[in-house]
Amino acid sequence: MIGAMKNLPWHTKLVLALALFAPLYFIIAALGTKVGVWDWKFGLGVLTIGGGPLVLGALGLAGFVSLIAGFIKKPRAKGVIAIALIALFAVGLVFGKLAGVRATAAANPIHDIATDTANPPAFSQSTLDARAATGANPLSDYQAPLGQLELYKERASKELAVKSHAQIITGMDGRPAPLPLGGTSRENAVAAVAAAMAEMGLSEIRKDAAAGTVEGVATTFWFGFKDDVVARVGDSQIDFRSVSRVGISDLGANTARIKDLRARTEALLGTAAR
Repeated sequence: MIGAMKNLPWHTKLVLALALFAPLYFIIAALGTKVGVWDWKFGLGVLTIGGGPLVLGALGLAGFVSLIAGFIKKPRAKGVIAIALIALFAVGLVFGKLAGVRATAAANPIHDIATDTANPPAFSQSTLDARAATGANPLSDYQAPLGQLELYKERASKELAVKSHAQIITGMDGRPAPLPLGGTSRENAVAAVAAAMAEMGLSEIRKDAAAGTVEGVATTFWFGFKDDVVARVGDSQIDFRSVSRVGISDLGANTARIKDLRARTEALLGTAAR
């Protein structure tokens, strides 16, 4: 194996070196953010979004040069063209994925999602204090147009600037819905929501049976981004809300989380009823 590597031309060795470096680069960018070596703006914005395409571009260029050289130079070293093609395919795949992420961000322009857009579930003072301590985004007024909110003033398109959170959520395909209580008691519903949050791996789960609320914190695997989650058990239904602490678009993560939490809660309530 080592002997075969030694026999490869310099351009193929460069492709292999960059192919090993690229995933390591993205892993370091993400985990460095998670453990606090640098903040999320540097890890995601500068390293991943800013530097990532440069790293991939270098790999793609090296792969293209190696592919051409592999066809031109005779005799051809074994595996040169295959390695170049694999590198080019991988780069194309990742850039395609990045294009998909951009489309997902455009379809999910906000990071605060609730099932009740007229009166979204409120967070406790403890959660508000935790958000403030970490420099989190302010919670949004669901009825105000994005263009009037400081976070979105310079970022929202003209089309989005006139829409409120309530309008955006209402217009979403597959928006999350409240969970009807049926004959379940508030006490059982609170317990089910807390258990569902625990199943999902949320931390800092807090129950307030008197208020009928359950709160928890979701943490993403790679970057360690934290999202605050709250469920409000009313007289006839359970409403959910999930809000990211940083960023603009949530890439649909909060909507997906609410749907997952709702489904798990419903299943637990169904099991308890039987």
